[in-house]
Amino acid sequence: MNYLGYCFQKSLAVCFLICCILPTTFAISAQLHGISLQGNPKYGKDFEYFDYVNPNAPKGGEARFAAVGSFDTFNPFNIKGQVATDISRLFETLLINSADEPFSEYGLIAESLEIPDSRNWVIFNLHSHARFHDGSPVTADDVLFSFEILKEKGSPIYQIYYANVSKAEKLNERQVKFIFSSGGSRELPLTLGQMPILSKKYWANRDFTTTTLDIPIGSGPYKVESFEPGRFIIFKRDEHYWGVDLPVNRGLNNIDRLRYDYYRDATVALEAFKSGAYDLRVENVAKQWATGYHFPAPTRCLVKQEVFRNQLPSGMQGFAYNLRRPLFKDKRVRQALAYAFDFEWSNRNLFFSQYTRTRSYFDNSELSARGQPSADELAVLEPLRNELPPEVFTAAYEPPTAIDNHELRVNLQKALKLLQEAGWTFSNHKLVNARTLEPFRFELLITEPIWERIALPFARNLERLGIEMKVRLVDPAQYINRERSLDFDMIVNSWAQSLSPGNEQRDFWSSVSADQLGSRNIVGLKNPAVDHLVDLVSTAPDRTSLITRVRGLDRVLQWSYLVIPHWYFSGTRIAFWDKFGYPTVVPTQGVQLDTWWIDPIKDTLLRQKRCPSVQ
Repeated sequence: MNYLGYCFQKSLAVCFLICCILPTTFAISAQLHGISLQGNPKYGKDFEYFDYVNPNAPKGGEARFAAVGSFDTFNPFNIKGQVATDISRLFETLLINSADEPFSEYGLIAESLEIPDSRNWVIFNLHSHARFHDGSPVTADDVLFSFEILKEKGSPIYQIYYANVSKAEKLNERQVKFIFSSGGSRELPLTLGQMPILSKKYWANRDFTTTTLDIPIGSGPYKVESFEPGRFIIFKRDEHYWGVDLPVNRGLNNIDRLRYDYYRDATVALEAFKSGAYDLRVENVAKQWATGYHFPAPTRCLVKQEVFRNQLPSGMQGFAYNLRRPLFKDKRVRQALAYAFDFEWSNRNLFFSQYTRTRSYFDNSELSARGQPSADELAVLEPLRNELPPEVFTAAYEPPTAIDNHELRVNLQKALKLLQEAGWTFSNHKLVNARTLEPFRFELLITEPIWERIALPFARNLERLGIEMKVRLVDPAQYINRERSLDFDMIVNSWAQSLSPGNEQRDFWSSVSADQLGSRNIVGLKNPAVDHLVDLVSTAPDRTSLITRVRGLDRVLQWSYLVIPHWYFSGTRIAFWDKFGYPTVVPTQGVQLDTWWIDPIKDTLLRQKRCPSVQ
């Protein structure tokens, strides 16, 4: 029996005596209701609800949404199949984060946690009322089972996230302890708090590595009511949900029924929205936002278009190279191709000037590296000087710009010079390898037709350099399979970033993840210096050092030319039929649709096709 388990069964006097003679590393910590990566969490122990919710939001109604493509699995934890949209609603985690802090988590399945100042272990105390959908309690055995099966048979991301957990043990039916190796990070307790807890009873005798359309047992606020593969899935709010009265859930999960209908592509889905086939649409296409909603309903006040601003890092979206391909091994080649992408032309002619050019992996935040590196950044980067591009230390990265055709021609001349330095030359109006005479040819893989209007002008500019870029449109299933198997030359990819970057950077950039099928190191980056910087980010002791280290990592990624940067929009564009209510407060991390509700009066007026604003 371990020490803590012994103490819980003995008197306080005996515990006190043992504590006096055992090493201080076993000292019992206070039970915490929440935890923050740096400092203390915003919400105190007795908080009643998050500031960005309406605690009195009415429950009820139905909301309909659209999904594109198809689905063939309810198992979101491996890399096989196409996962049903929003199936994660079934599963809960030990802790849950708030949306108005950089990175803080509060008790959900785990009522509280215990952690020493060193953060080299954590104990989760499970809520006595936590239940799965079949009524069985959530126990320590379920937590250990979840940890082990996710790490051994789940997506590669779990192996990376939990790599520094040296031991996991059950203390009693409601307590689990995770002990970390010396390479553990301050973030690791929060990372474990995000672990989905699975029912051992349900999964123990099933193949966790395959796809399945058997409805899994979860503990979340919704269940799957009905579905038809590739056509629709309906979630129903669980009337017996165990956690409905928890502070972290008040004002959330207000809608009784959520329906997702599947459409062939985004264009068809937009037309379905305009016909009233579904209720709410997050719009990611600037042209459609500007012109696609000119139909009768908005003029009758029945459909609204709202922009909800956020303060999140924009992340990076761009044309991503596959560095595993010999064609893109030379950094000069990657740098050259970026000169052929004319963002300014696209923004004027395709995007209605709605976007800002992305230059940083953390734009729209204090984490972004700008100007020349500060003294603190140089202190982080200097030990790695021999392994980093020299520009990291002397210049600020800016993507190529071209405000007119003259500047585009200048950019193409710069590109050609770089390509010639990298060993490419012209032959019969084609760019060829000077040694092998092999033509410069590659494929951009896309899965949505909307990307053709952006990619084809880029391809024409490349053609002026003698380069052939074939734009290949494939269905979502084929795209997912090729992306997971790393079988592509170039794709459109995005890396979402948070206000507190940490362990996820290992999955994005570390050498160990570069050749793992299904990893998010899409580009295949292998750089020991980047590995070191990622470790520094994940072990940052405070906010100031985190910002410094992230900026250092950002600089290295910028000057590595891993992608041709696209653009960002610092908000969420939502079009919706006017049946919803939503809080007036938008948190730092942006609009939270789980806080919305069906307004009974608006819903009735909408059914009568009458404008709420004129009643």
